[in-house]
Amino acid sequence: MTFTLISPSFNNQGDIPARHTCDGQDISPALAWTDMPANTQSLVLIVDDPDAPDPAAPKMTWVHWILYNIPPTASELPENVTADALPTGCLQGVNDWKRTGYGGPCPPTGTHRYFHKLYALDTLLPDLNEPTKTELEKAMEGHVIAHAELIGLYHRHA
Repeated sequence: MTFTLISPSFNNQGDIPARHTCDGQDISPALAWTDMPANTQSLVLIVDDPDAPDPAAPKMTWVHWILYNIPPTASELPENVTADALPTGCLQGVNDWKRTGYGGPCPPTGTHRYFHKLYALDTLLPDLNEPTKTELEKAMEGHVIAHAELIGLYHRHA
């Protein structure tokens, strides 16, 4: 069995619907996962775009969403999940808009790839006080026991 991340909103390598982007309602897609390792103590979700600002000449990876300490009893996040509807114990990190929560695709040019990365950890992380992706990845070091990935694509239509 393989740790798997899926979305009923879009297929892997498929187009992300506009409702999940700045051109629509900017709401988080529904996500679900299966077959996490039995010794999982917590999950981490990082959604980012390595193609910013231009896929032809990327200069940075733009972070869209960070969640950590998702309990292993959870198997999904509903569409448009709000902070108060996150699974009990789940904490948020800060995205590149300098805020917590989901920020949808809004590429200035070209078709961008949005990596939805789910990590199974063998530990529960301490409260990192709204960490950046770099801070969270440092705390995760040595604790990742499985990784699942879902890639969505988005291109703005003028």
